[in-house]
Amino acid sequence: MKKIITILILIISFGTIAQIQDPIKWNTSVEKISDNEFTLIAKATLEKGWHLYSQNVPEDGPIPTAFYFNETKNSIQKIGTTIEEEGHTVDDKVFGMKIKFFEDSAIFKQRIKVNGDKSIVYGTVEFMVCDDTQCMAPTEVDLEFKLSSTSNITYVDTSTSSNNSSSNKGLLSIFLIAFLSGFAALLTPCVFPMIPMTVSFFTKQSKSKAAGIRNAIIYGLSIIVIYVLLGVLVSLLFGADALNALSTNVWFNVVFFVLLLVFAASFLGAFEIMLPNSWANKVDSQADKGGLIGIFFMALALAIVSFSCTGPIVGTLLVEAAAGGSQIGPIVGMLGFSTAIAIPFTLFAAFPGWLNSLPKSGGWLNTVKVVLGFLELALAFKFLSNADLVLQLHWLEREVFIAIWIAIFGTLTLYLFGKIQLPHDSPLKHISVGRLSLGMFSLTFTLYMLPGLWGAPLNLISAFPPPQHYSESPYGVGFMKLGSGEVSHSDIPDGAHLMAPHNILAFNDYDKGLAYAKKVSKPVMIDFTGHACVNCRKMEQNVWVKPNVLKMLKNDVVLISLYVDDKRPLKESEIVDSKLKLGKKLKYIGQKWSELQAIKYKTNTQPFYVLMDHNEVNLNKPVAYTPDVDKYFNWMKEGIANFK
Repeated sequence: MKKIITILILIISFGTIAQIQDPIKWNTSVEKISDNEFTLIAKATLEKGWHLYSQNVPEDGPIPTAFYFNETKNSIQKIGTTIEEEGHTVDDKVFGMKIKFFEDSAIFKQRIKVNGDKSIVYGTVEFMVCDDTQCMAPTEVDLEFKLSSTSNITYVDTSTSSNNSSSNKGLLSIFLIAFLSGFAALLTPCVFPMIPMTVSFFTKQSKSKAAGIRNAIIYGLSIIVIYVLLGVLVSLLFGADALNALSTNVWFNVVFFVLLLVFAASFLGAFEIMLPNSWANKVDSQADKGGLIGIFFMALALAIVSFSCTGPIVGTLLVEAAAGGSQIGPIVGMLGFSTAIAIPFTLFAAFPGWLNSLPKSGGWLNTVKVVLGFLELALAFKFLSNADLVLQLHWLEREVFIAIWIAIFGTLTLYLFGKIQLPHDSPLKHISVGRLSLGMFSLTFTLYMLPGLWGAPLNLISAFPPPQHYSESPYGVGFMKLGSGEVSHSDIPDGAHLMAPHNILAFNDYDKGLAYAKKVSKPVMIDFTGHACVNCRKMEQNVWVKPNVLKMLKNDVVLISLYVDDKRPLKESEIVDSKLKLGKKLKYIGQKWSELQAIKYKTNTQPFYVLMDHNEVNLNKPVAYTPDVDKYFNWMKEGIANFK
């Protein structure tokens, strides 16, 4: 009802609101559990192309969905937290983190206990919705749950629909990475020598070639079943909601960091991670019995005996898959890993003659293990960085992270070139072509990362280090960029700041920015933006950085960036009644700018750009998300020319 009143007010005020977006509708229902316990259900229906963010998103990510119930006023007691559907978890390149959202529809459930006689429960939902080109400002909607109108309702989980391309891509990536990791595990000292032993076992057990092929297939399937069961166990222990929280939970990330350090130390030769010998002995005794049970236990024996090499890889895969937020991620990961392990063992067991084509065991197997150790060590710092970002401690800023990776891969390069030897290495008389090639690749990668210390974006590894603004200096270690058309720090006017990394003079206060524009006789460019606005960051990183656009931003306009999701409270004297929402007051800075945009420009999505003169009259038609650099440049050029 409140939404309808708001729209009617806008119609009376402006006559038309064609650009005001309202892509989400909220409906409520109630499920009765007992006489005093109910489940409140809020269902969001979204227009095609729009998505709603989860309740659980990283601190530096978009605005999360949040439900508020005044338990005292409603005479209720909440039981647990608000439950949401699985949704889609995607790896957002702009934020550099995994983010969960919903498309088409989303269902949220809150279980409550009612104290006394109650017919209606009131609540509020705060949320943010975006599409591929724009985001709405954070919005609040009042909800009513009528306890007298209860029913048993079952909703279909839309996250499993066939058009869930984001989720499918994520699971495919997990499978492929796990599959390649399985092949890497094959080339370790604990696994590779097991191939001839396995072939010998099946040669003795099989009375004919057909029987040998059949037993080999059963053996391969047994390997897959064992590892997939491990993935199922992880999924059942944690569940979808807990797995999704792993990517942003501080303590999980710290634990994973320590866990990967242990795995790395094991691969580098500090110690071996082994299961109890009694386990292997018991399994071997079962394998000697023969038959289908014997084949299965032979596969289990392989998993146990090779654990010192495969354990760290399996552990890392489970960590990565679990942090992805998908409940079946660990299962898919173990399917990919076990398939890669099973294929060679099955083929060589079925066709023993192929053994002659295998390279002999030797020191190269330990080299593979050490390389994997260095990769585990580098990956460990990704999880430590996640924890640092969530807490905003600034202990592991971008330069420090890149420096650590340079040290890790630089040391790997020295190892591959034979300049460093580790405990289990054989004497190295010469370097093979393969080892030399891998060393050159590692050296190239190390050199590639060096410019990152001086502000290079390092697009090839953008998903791993912290974002550019999370650094000691956005311009690189010990470097401050000042040049033509830029303002030094001592000359920054009141209320302004230099926007890194290109030193664009910007205001976050409308009045101060307008006053400065009048003083320097330049037009005003209003940038309606948001801290959590994905496409705003895309414009800043991909369009504003182009030389022709950047030059105008620095020299020809006064930029005023108004953040509609700024949660800082307004001064007491600035708190006023909302003109769009009856009975609401504007309490936050972001609400002030959001209402300004809606009233004056009849739109509520970001990014949104306006060029205006000193009388606050538009110089040309405002534009929204414009990824075409030439189009955006021409828009700015037109407005500036009209001002002159």
